[in-house]
Amino acid sequence: MKFTDFNLKDTILAAVTEAGFTEPSPVQKDAIPLVLEGHDMIAQAQTGTGKTAAFGLPIMSMMKADGSVEGLVIVPTRELAMQVSDELYRFGKLSGLKTATVYGGTPYGKQIERIKQASIVVATPGRLQDLLMSGKIKLNPKFVVLDEADEMLDMGFLDEIKNIFTFLPKERQTLMFSATMPAAIRKLAEQILKNPKTVSITKSESTNSKITQYYYVVQERERDDALVRLIDYKNPDKCIIFCRMKKEVDRLVAHLTAQGFKVSGLHGDMEQKQREVTIRAFKQGGIDIFIATDVAARGLDVNDVTHVFNYHIPFDSESYVHRIGRTGRGGKSGEAITLVSPNELRTIKRIEKDVGAKLTSQVIPTRMEVQNNRNDELIAKIAQTQITDKAIELVKTLQHDLDIVTIAHLLASMVQSEISVKGKDNIGLGLEEVELLIERAMQNRGGNGGGRNRGRSGYRGNNRRRSGGGGDRNKHGRNGRSGRNGGRGSDRG
Repeated sequence: MKFTDFNLKDTILAAVTEAGFTEPSPVQKDAIPLVLEGHDMIAQAQTGTGKTAAFGLPIMSMMKADGSVEGLVIVPTRELAMQVSDELYRFGKLSGLKTATVYGGTPYGKQIERIKQASIVVATPGRLQDLLMSGKIKLNPKFVVLDEADEMLDMGFLDEIKNIFTFLPKERQTLMFSATMPAAIRKLAEQILKNPKTVSITKSESTNSKITQYYYVVQERERDDALVRLIDYKNPDKCIIFCRMKKEVDRLVAHLTAQGFKVSGLHGDMEQKQREVTIRAFKQGGIDIFIATDVAARGLDVNDVTHVFNYHIPFDSESYVHRIGRTGRGGKSGEAITLVSPNELRTIKRIEKDVGAKLTSQVIPTRMEVQNNRNDELIAKIAQTQITDKAIELVKTLQHDLDIVTIAHLLASMVQSEISVKGKDNIGLGLEEVELLIERAMQNRGGNGGGRNRGRSGYRGNNRRRSGGGGDRNKHGRNGRSGRNGGRGSDRG
């Protein structure tokens, strides 16, 4: 199926083509025809499935661009408001449709002026309620969208949402998108939607097949060491590390910065301006590693994230899907890597069952394996380097006191010292060890089946499997890191 199969306006189709989209996602295939037919709709789909286009393309195709606000999209966070607004602008710019973004922490005046010129308003509940209740704006939209409805429920916005709808016209087309459907969301749907059609993406479609999913079993005290080792080995171009708590984000930012990585964090206590600067730096490449709580999982949209790391396994399967959906976007492949303790192996198996995907157990690479990768990269780089006149003069100068072999050895030693890998030789559990723990956990569901730590020495060597793919480049340019701090694990979080 192609976007041209939908009855969309020519200017909207042209914008879709310009954006590089060709085939609609499952939620788009099901939702766009229903919206074009004028139905209210409830769509249950995970993040990263193309929901913005699923509602944006059809409602913009039906808009007249008559100078009034025809569409209202309500989202839970400021980050998501900005990103949805940007995407809608891309789809609507050839049709003369303007968007206005409304959220707290910015002056009212500028937002009100933008609303007066907009066809679509994308707003967070708190600021939108303030503007409506104060009488600063009046809206009469034909189309109203609740995006990430369950997230707004979790953030305590249910009363604000109900109040906002008292200011909206009764004659409207209302669309609700939510990753989950708790009872409170279903009740809200009954109150604000009329005879809605339902779209639901099944579990088999909920995880992107282009995302390779791995997990590594480590002791609690080894989490920091394991994370650094995996970053060294995988050497991601751009990655996100998800944590459960704000203080964990701050601690890891400090720890990885001390290791020489370009890293920044995002959580709910940061001021809006700081959040925007941080996200912009990550998008533009000023930051390689982004550490965040789940507040960013549904609001951060960056297409070139190569890896997602779960420092701790999330509490539920839906959060897991939201997190890993930050990679493998735009048709690209990605890797999702989860650190788990022996006690969490049953949770991994539950997530596998819930999301309908296989998470492959892997072993943390040894220090020597990472070092060998770096050496191979260095050899390849040296072989491809062009000899300069200055280099020739330098060697001639050195030959006054040293022979050519000694010069080569000295230069190689100097370069290699900059890419040396520090830390423990072995981190985490071996594959046979993990298999035994999984077997016991499944057999003894009532006990702590994953708690035993058999001796490691018998499980390494020939039983190791590398995680594959991982670029080995030392692109972070870190020089002579100090030894790993193996004792600073999650117990300090």
